[in-house]
Amino acid sequence: MQTTLDLEDDILSAVEELAQQQGISPGKVLSDLARQALAQRQKPTVRNGLPLFPVQPGVRAANLDVVNRLRDEVP
Repeated sequence: MQTTLDLEDDILSAVEELAQQQGISPGKVLSDLARQALAQRQKPTVRNGLPLFPVQPGVRAANLDVVNRLRDEVP
């Protein structure tokens, strides 16, 4: 999708520099940065009053057996 944005000069320079370093378009750089910023704004899931860590792709969640085994390994 194409649109017109009014960017300040320092932001445009930084985006163009990142785009050149990464070999991608400035639009892709801005999209990636916007996604990162929006993801950080999401409220964390809370269970029993404690915030939960986001699940990273390809990482299995720990269960009680894993936690107990790791605890028992600590000297």
